[in-house]
Amino acid sequence: MIETTPNVTQIAAKPTAKTITSGNFVGADHPTQGMAKIVTENGKRYLEFDRKFKSDNGPDLFVLLHAQQQPRSYKKENYVSLGRLQNVKGKQRYEIPADVDLNAVKSAVIWCRQFNVTFGFAALG
Repeated sequence: MIETTPNVTQIAAKPTAKTITSGNFVGADHPTQGMAKIVTENGKRYLEFDRKFKSDNGPDLFVLLHAQQQPRSYKKENYVSLGRLQNVKGKQRYEIPADVDLNAVKSAVIWCRQFNVTFGFAALG
């Protein structure tokens, strides 16, 4: 009699992101909607927009973390840029640098640098 050993494949559990804070986008100078949330996953932090995120298209759009819940000014000490907006709609993710103090972050913002215009923001917390 030949004895066989079953072939067992272990499936690693997919890491799950833990939500730290979230908020819904509201339009400022342009219609903006959807949810923004800050999550941690595998020791890194990210700003995520849900699949319902939508904003107008525009030149020079950036994603910011801002120190004010309703951003009024854009001085270097008030915000951190996470880079250019990837897309004007849909799910997306931006890594947050390790040196950013999340306790000082009050909102996520879609901002047009060229014209210094707030397209929309999501108050976080």
